[in-house]
Amino acid sequence: MEVASIEAIPVEVGVRPLDDGGIAPYRGKHGAVENVERVLLRLETTTGIEGWGEIRPSPSVDSALAVLKSDIIPEAVGRPLWAIEAFRNAFHYEYLDVNGYVAGVEMAMWDALGHELGVPLHQLLGGRIDEAVPIAATLGILSPERSREFARRALEAGYDVLKVKAGRNWKQDVDRVLAMDNEVDGDLEFRVDPNQGWTFEDAVRVGAWLEDAGVYLQYFEQPIRVDSIGTYRSLRSRLHTPIGINEDTYHRRNLTQLLHADAIDVAVVDLVPAGGILALKAQAAVADEYGISLAHHDGFDLGVKKAAVLHSVATTPAINLAVDTVYPHWEEYLLKAPLTVSEGTMVVPDGPGLGVSVDPAQLDRLRID
Repeated sequence: MEVASIEAIPVEVGVRPLDDGGIAPYRGKHGAVENVERVLLRLETTTGIEGWGEIRPSPSVDSALAVLKSDIIPEAVGRPLWAIEAFRNAFHYEYLDVNGYVAGVEMAMWDALGHELGVPLHQLLGGRIDEAVPIAATLGILSPERSREFARRALEAGYDVLKVKAGRNWKQDVDRVLAMDNEVDGDLEFRVDPNQGWTFEDAVRVGAWLEDAGVYLQYFEQPIRVDSIGTYRSLRSRLHTPIGINEDTYHRRNLTQLLHADAIDVAVVDLVPAGGILALKAQAAVADEYGISLAHHDGFDLGVKKAAVLHSVATTPAINLAVDTVYPHWEEYLLKAPLTVSEGTMVVPDGPGLGVSVDPAQLDRLRID
């Protein structure tokens, strides 16, 4: 059985507003998110089996579609469905990183393979450890008062961890975290993500201020720019707060270099920029050898990618921290049966492949030209 065709389908989905129980506008260092464009990949085999993948188009939908249609998809069509490793290793471009595009097709191949064999993806990956995966609530930059409200809501919904954006003004970042911690009386752990938005000095100030106030974060996530190996080592030596990276894991070998330099405590990985599920497993193996903790990032994942994340995390013991998620806050869902969120966890789907089905009517409604 071979890959017969792959269709790239761009969609746009709205994020539910904060006043309606959601998180929009989700403000970070680089802007605010109220709706999201993604590209779905519908794979069909020579025997009529379907598989689905999902990617974040970068830098735009048009450019993503062009690369997919001209370079990535032609490499997959005609290959045996099980030839996933061979497909992944078919690309070498000196001046372009295509990992994010490759990951979407790889995801669809795994999904179709699970359907062909009649087993869930987690069985193909070695078997899930638990039926549900812990998740972290996520929040953009708000006033201290609104942040307090959201922290209380997250705690009452059963979350143990809240990830909050930062990076526009370090003093205001401190005020917001202190307000949220006060509201929940220390019953939530916090992750703070400035998206590379602080200088080294500001990161030291924030960490020291929070530590002096008795607030010890689960970790800082990528507080300063990528590829700052020496700076991260210095920052780690100055603070008790665990230091994490995210965007650095998107660049080949940055994670290895930072681990070798003893510069980080946590890595926040993502299977799409990593290059797929197999690449994510490889990253986790390296991190596990160095004894650091891992979490999985959320790039405003729709149901297809989020299902792939749940299967991957549930079969990778090295990913030992809660998974970031915005999934409960979509205005509408692409899946016939949305993924189950309950008491700070998400259930790992148990049907064949990814275990989810895209709703054709919703796909038509959300599709964009």
